[in-house]
Amino acid sequence: MAKAESLSRKRVGKREYLNDADTRVLMRALNQYFESMVEIPRIRVGKRQTIETLINEEALLVAKFLRNELNTWTPRTGILGIS
Repeated sequence: MAKAESLSRKRVGKREYLNDADTRVLMRALNQYFESMVEIPRIRVGKRQTIETLINEEALLVAKFLRNELNTWTPRTGILGIS
């Protein structure tokens, strides 16, 4: 269901609200997406990993770079290619 909401004095936008059943379907599909495998080597062992693991590992590498534990940080992927 879409509802019109005021975004500012002169702008009105529409926001989509999901019922409980649609929310469950969306969350299930999102979880399946994060559990899909990509062909990007893990930090320690393996040549494949889930998207969820890739996000966590990249966050770890960025944090190490920001704390000056790594000299450089280059993302291991630009666009996720799902296998």
